[in-house]
Amino acid sequence: MLCPLISKKEVQKESKQARDTDTETHIKTPTCMDNFFRKLAKLVLGEKHESKKTIIVKGKVVLMKKSLLDFNDLGASVLDRAHEFFGQHISIQFISATQAEAGSSDKRLKGKLGEPAILEDWNSTVTPLTAEESTYEVTFNWGEEMGLPGAFIVKNLHHSQFYLMTLTLDDVPGYGQVHFVCNSWVYPAENYKNNRIFFTNKAYLPSETPELLRPYREDELEILRGNGTRMLEEWDRVYDYALYNDLGDPDDKKNVRPVIGGSSEYPYPRRGRTGRRPTKSGMFRFHYESELYKFTCESEICEFHCESEIWEFHSESEICEFHYPKTESRLLLIESYKIYVPRDERFGHLKRSDFLGYGLEAILKFLLPEFKSLTDQTLDEFDNFEDFMKLYKGGIKLAEGHALNDILKDVPLQTFKELLRSDGEGLSRYSIPKVIEADPLAWNTDEEFAREMIAGLNPVVIKLLKEFPPTSNLDEKVYGNQKSSIRSHHIEEHLDGLDVQEVIKANRLFILDHHDSLMPYVRRLNETSSKIYATRTILLLEKDGTLKPIAIELSLPHPDGDHLGAISKVCTPAKDGVEATVWRLAKAYVAVCDSGVHQLISHWLNTHACIEPFIIATNRHLSVLHPIHKLLHPHFRDTMNINASARVVLINAGGILERTFFTGPYSIEICSKIYKNWVFPNQALPKDLILRGMAIEDSSSRHGLRLLIEDYPYAVDGLEIWSAIKTWVEDYCKFYYKDDNMVLKDTELQSWWKEVREEGHGDLKDEPWWPTMSSIQDLVDNCTIIIWVSSALHAAVNFGQYPYAGYPPNRPTLTRRLIPEPTTNDYKELKDDPQKVFLKTVTPQLQSLLSVSLIEILSRHTSDEIYLGQRECPEWTMDAEPLKAFEKFGEKLKEIEERVVKMNEDQRLKNRYGPAKVPYTLLLPSSEEGLTGRGIPNSVSI
Repeated sequence: MLCPLISKKEVQKESKQARDTDTETHIKTPTCMDNFFRKLAKLVLGEKHESKKTIIVKGKVVLMKKSLLDFNDLGASVLDRAHEFFGQHISIQFISATQAEAGSSDKRLKGKLGEPAILEDWNSTVTPLTAEESTYEVTFNWGEEMGLPGAFIVKNLHHSQFYLMTLTLDDVPGYGQVHFVCNSWVYPAENYKNNRIFFTNKAYLPSETPELLRPYREDELEILRGNGTRMLEEWDRVYDYALYNDLGDPDDKKNVRPVIGGSSEYPYPRRGRTGRRPTKSGMFRFHYESELYKFTCESEICEFHCESEIWEFHSESEICEFHYPKTESRLLLIESYKIYVPRDERFGHLKRSDFLGYGLEAILKFLLPEFKSLTDQTLDEFDNFEDFMKLYKGGIKLAEGHALNDILKDVPLQTFKELLRSDGEGLSRYSIPKVIEADPLAWNTDEEFAREMIAGLNPVVIKLLKEFPPTSNLDEKVYGNQKSSIRSHHIEEHLDGLDVQEVIKANRLFILDHHDSLMPYVRRLNETSSKIYATRTILLLEKDGTLKPIAIELSLPHPDGDHLGAISKVCTPAKDGVEATVWRLAKAYVAVCDSGVHQLISHWLNTHACIEPFIIATNRHLSVLHPIHKLLHPHFRDTMNINASARVVLINAGGILERTFFTGPYSIEICSKIYKNWVFPNQALPKDLILRGMAIEDSSSRHGLRLLIEDYPYAVDGLEIWSAIKTWVEDYCKFYYKDDNMVLKDTELQSWWKEVREEGHGDLKDEPWWPTMSSIQDLVDNCTIIIWVSSALHAAVNFGQYPYAGYPPNRPTLTRRLIPEPTTNDYKELKDDPQKVFLKTVTPQLQSLLSVSLIEILSRHTSDEIYLGQRECPEWTMDAEPLKAFEKFGEKLKEIEERVVKMNEDQRLKNRYGPAKVPYTLLLPSSEEGLTGRGIPNSVSI
C-alpha cells in the first residue's frame, strides 16, 4: 500500500475534488502523497513543528435540484450524476471574516479562504420525485486560523442548476453554530464570470462591515448592476432599467404604441431591462450616393445615423433590413416564459405550477362556454341574466369514485390536482362570486353600488366634495369649460330638507370623479368599438353611516371640438319607467369607468409598476448584508416576474387588458398621463385619506385621524395595518441606526435613494415633493410606504377582483353604445325591454368570459404564498432584537385580524356587510390557498 496511514475511502474522496485554475477559487485538495509527506514530517521533526492545527467541522446544505414544474428533470439528474462520478462536484469554500488572506491579486485586504469541501453522497442520496428539499452533508478541514466564516464561495461543476436554500455549520470553533440563508439559484460555474458568493445572515451597515468582507460585498453589487450591454440570459443576475418600449410592435400597424417612459409626454416608472434586440420596422433600398444618409459598415452590420437616431442594419446586397432602436422586439406568447427576469426573482416551483394550473383551468372555462354559444341566436351576447348564472352552475362533471381517486394519487403536479378536482366540480364552472352568493339581485341596488366605493375592489378614489358644483382642473384653453352641469335642483330632494351648502358644510357630500382623467380620451375612445362617458357621481352620507348615490353626470366632448367644452347629461335615481332604465345604465357607465381606472391606475400603476424601480435599485445598491435590504426583500418577492408576464400578455398591444377594457389601445398611454400626478409621499395611507378629504388630523382619535365616514372599512382596517407596519419598521431601523448621522453616512443607502429618484422614477426626478433620506424618521417613513404599497394596498385592490367583478353585470369593463336619444328607434327599447338594452350596452360575452377567466387567476392565492408577518426562513437574521420586533409585529397582526372579524359581525356597521352580504375581509392579514377574498401577501406577487 502506497499510503498506509490514509483509508481507501479518503483516497477515493480526494480523487474526486474539482479542479480550477482561478486564483481565488482554486480547489487544492490534499493528495495521498501530500498527506504522506506531512505525516512523515511529523515523525521526523516532531508534532510541535506541525504549522497549523486542523479539526473537522460538519455542515449541512439544504437545496432543491432543478425541476420541470413539480417533476425532476430526469435528463439533468442523470447528467449531474455522471459529472459527479467523474469528479466534477459541487464545492464550498469559506471566506474568513476575521483572518486575512496572505496576498490578493488586486491588492485589497480580503478574508482568508478555507479549504474547499464537496457535497457528500450526491449520487447515493435519494431525491423525491416531486421538487422537494434535499439535505447533503459537507465536511470541512477547519484550520484554527480560519476564525469566523463570514461568507462562502460555491462552485457548481455539475450540468444543471440547483436552488441553494441554507448552509448550517454545527460547531465552528469559538463561535458555535453558524447559519447562512441563501435562497438563490446556482448555475454551472461555466455560466459565471465571477464566483457565486453567499454571506452570513448577520446584517451590517457598510461602515460596520468586517474589513475582510468589504471587497466581496462591493464586488457582488458590481455584478448585480451589470454593464448595461448585451441581451441578458436566464443565469444572469443583472438588475438594470429600461423603458416600457416592449408593449407595441411597429411592424404591425394595429399594434403600434408609443414608447412609455423617458419623455415629458409619456412619463413612466422604469421596468427591468432584458436587452432583447430592437424591432424590425420595414425594408428599404439604400443608395451609396445619397446625401441624406450617412452610414458606416462593418461586414453586414451597419449603423445608420439620421437626426441623432441610430438604426441597425442587416444588409444583403443593396436591400437593408433595419431595426428601430427605441422599440424592443416582442416575444411570441408561447415564448413568454423566456422573458428575462433575474433568476432569483422568478416564481418558485410551486407557484409556477399553480399559476400554470390556474391558467389552463381558466382557458377551459373560457373556451367551453364559447363552444356552447355557437347555438345561441345572439353569438356575442348574453341573452339574459340567467346566462350569467350558468357560468357558475354548469361545467363538465367528472365521475366520482375510485377511478378518479386513483388518478389523483398518481398525479403529483399541482396543475392537474387543480384541474381534476376530487369533488367532481366541472372544469368549465366558475366559482360563485361573493357579490351574488347570498343574494343574486343585491348588486343592482343603489346601496350596494355606493358601498363598493368604500368597501369594494377600488375603495381608493372616492373623496369629499368640498365645492358645488364640482370643478375641473383640465386646461380651459384646450378643453373649454369642463365644470359640472349638476345643479342644486338635481339633488335637493335627496338632502333631508337641507340645502346644498348646509350639506357641504356638514361634510356629507362625496364624489367619485372620473371626469378629468378620462375626458381627454373620450373622443378617441368613442371612435373605437367602445362608447363611454366621462363620469361624476355625487353621493350623500346618510344618517346611518351609509352612502346613497344622488346624481350621475355623463359627459362627452363637444362635437365641434374639445375647446368648446363638455356636453353633459345629468341622471338622478328613479324607480320606474324609462328613467329607471337610464339610471341603471348611468350606474353601468360609472362602473365601467371605475373598472378601467381601478385596473390601470389603482392596481397596475400604483402598485405593480411603481414598486418595480425600488426592487431594481435595492438589488443594485443595497447589499444582502444591508439591514434595509433584509427589511424590504420579502416585499419584492415575485413582483418582477409577474410584471414581466404582464408585459407579454396583459398590458401589451393587443393584450388581454386592451381587449377587455374600454381603454383599448390607449390603456398604457392613459396610465402614463396619470403617472404625471403620482407623488410618492402621498402613497402613505394617512396622507392619502387626508388629501381625499376622507379624514382630518385629530390627536384625540385613534392613529391621529378622524374619519369623516366612520364606517369606511378600507380606511378603518387599513389604518390598523399601516400603524402595525410603521411600528415594526421603526423598531427595526432604530436597532441599526442610533442617530441621523448614521443615515447620512450610509453610502449604500444614499446611493439607493438617489437612484430610485433619478433612474427608477427618473421622469419625476425634479419634482420638489421627493422626500430626503437624511434622518431615521425619513428612513422609517419611506420604508413604511414601500411595504404598505407592496403588501396591504395591493391586497386591497387585487384580491377583491373576483368576489365583485367575477359577476360581469356588477363590474362591466366596457360599454358599446351611448344612451339612446328620445327621437331614435333604440329609445323605444328602453321602455319595452330594459334588460336587453342593458346587456347590449355592457361588456359582450367574449370579453366577459376572458375578463372573468383572467381575474379568477389574479384573485387567487397560490400554495406557496407568504403573508404579512411571515418570513420564508425563521432564521432570516442573526440579530435577536429585530427577531423579537418581528414577532411582536406578527402578534399585532393577529390582534388586528380578530378585531376585524368582530367588526364584520357588528350589524350596526352596515358598510362592512352591505345588501350583498359580503363582509369586508380584504385586509385580513392571513388566508388559505385559493379564492378567499382575504389575506395580505408580503409582496405584489400576482
